[in-house]
Amino acid sequence: MSSPDLVIRGGTLADGKGGDLYEADVAISGGKITEVGKVAGTGKEEIDARGKLVTPGFVDVHTHYDGQVTWSHDITPSSQNGVTTAIMGNCGVGFAPCRPSDHVRLIQLMEGVEDIPEPVLSAGIPWEWESFPDYMEWLSKRNFDMDIGAQLPHAALRVYVMGERGARRDPSTDEDNRAMAALARDAVRSGALGFSTSRTLNHRTSTGDFTPTLKAGEDELTAIAGAMHGAGRSVLQFVLDLSTINEDLPMLLRVAENTNIPVSFSITQNDKEPQRWRKTLDMIGDASKRGLSITAQIAARPVGLMLGLELSRNPFQTHPSYKAIAHLPLAERVARLRQAEMRAAILKENATATDDPLFFRPNYDKMYLLGNPPDYEQPPENTLGAQARRQGRQPEELAYEAMLTDEGRGMLYVPFLNYSEGNLDATREMLRDPNAVPGLSDGGAHCGIICDASFPTYLLTHWTRDRSRGEKLSIPFVVAAQSRKTALSVGLYDRGVIAPGFKADVNVIDYDRLHLHPPKVHYDLPVGGRRLLQQVDGYDATIVSGLVTQRGGKATGARPGQLVRGAQGLH
Repeated sequence: MSSPDLVIRGGTLADGKGGDLYEADVAISGGKITEVGKVAGTGKEEIDARGKLVTPGFVDVHTHYDGQVTWSHDITPSSQNGVTTAIMGNCGVGFAPCRPSDHVRLIQLMEGVEDIPEPVLSAGIPWEWESFPDYMEWLSKRNFDMDIGAQLPHAALRVYVMGERGARRDPSTDEDNRAMAALARDAVRSGALGFSTSRTLNHRTSTGDFTPTLKAGEDELTAIAGAMHGAGRSVLQFVLDLSTINEDLPMLLRVAENTNIPVSFSITQNDKEPQRWRKTLDMIGDASKRGLSITAQIAARPVGLMLGLELSRNPFQTHPSYKAIAHLPLAERVARLRQAEMRAAILKENATATDDPLFFRPNYDKMYLLGNPPDYEQPPENTLGAQARRQGRQPEELAYEAMLTDEGRGMLYVPFLNYSEGNLDATREMLRDPNAVPGLSDGGAHCGIICDASFPTYLLTHWTRDRSRGEKLSIPFVVAAQSRKTALSVGLYDRGVIAPGFKADVNVIDYDRLHLHPPKVHYDLPVGGRRLLQQVDGYDATIVSGLVTQRGGKATGARPGQLVRGAQGLH
């Protein structure tokens, strides 16, 4: 009997099935797990995992790496957070199908919806495709440090078929629907894992136009979903607005039931209706009992905005005196902001309303300093408003001073979803719902305002170990949720479990040392583009298809990851 390619020795396994932790060796050959237990043979390579946590690789079902996969082979930061499969093409935005005349339109949509700068996308995307099958074929020739899966984005499809009518949200005709359905069928045959759409007013182009899919009709969605699911297993992913959920959710559930397509959508706690998520989970629970396959994607912590002078937004960006210097390089701006007269002028002025859906008049009773280590579940007495009242000062002064720290790189944290009660109790309840999986990391997106691609690490550190303001979750539960359960939700039955026959995607984690650092700005995108990243410690090894891609927090250069074409079974 030949030696295994790799043996992971003596680790403590959370095997993805949700049962108790246990100690075992794991043998890997030919990219598959071949043995779990006491492995007698010596591997060609061995990893000493004694005292370490061994998990399946994590499957992140909600990312936006559609552009990054065309210019980079390293799907960071997700690959640095234990993720071995990432699903992109969410929220109806992406880059195929697309005619050359619509390149700018789709870039403006991605920039507006996902805060990926236009210069980065324009310089980075090679546009060596037009149809979705061409895009998949082009991606299939590339290799990565993890596997990637793609969904067909509704906005791109609608504009491709309907042109200007699609962009301005005109109702589709029967002919349009037939054309979109045919292309959707081709997309599944070429390997699309699903179809995504958006019905939220927050999703706008960088020029302020609403997303083309905002009011797409039930007939249009039914035609597309029916064609896709008829061609092979696929998922309908969508994002909704709180203001229209009473109308849109029943409609989308009808689409799912009429076409027999599984659905997946985001649920968060919103300050405007802090208990609405309960009603939504009840609705999908009822739909599940009727036989519908339905998954709620739940964020692992508050969805929070990072504000700062180096970032996309800050509390003073609409103040006239700040707007006058906003164009200056950071160092020059910092020097001006430290001048007493500039400080006095800005602090005397008021923020003015904008139509930016992610900017609002600053509420300092919802604004925090994140700290080091970053604390995403702080009590209300830590807000800048509460601190200012204790000090007899104005909260604007504290915000101003905080942003000037670290040579103007100081950041403010505003949790705007999942934090209505000043704690994460609701998030815990959502994560424990039987129809829920962790989602919404938005890896690859929101480069200058949100830094949530670290969700998979946060699920392990905060929820199983560090939480002090409420009940925790168990390691087996969290690992199963973000490996096996997420994989099943998108039709990837070949991964997410450490057992013989499964794909050899594995993490070896120094659990006691697993640690997230505060977000920092890096300028490592095409043309020096900016993005927020968090350094993470504690991943001893991440293994994709049997090859070590990350070791001790450093990339090994191995890139066995590939495009996943369609639903996967055990082979």
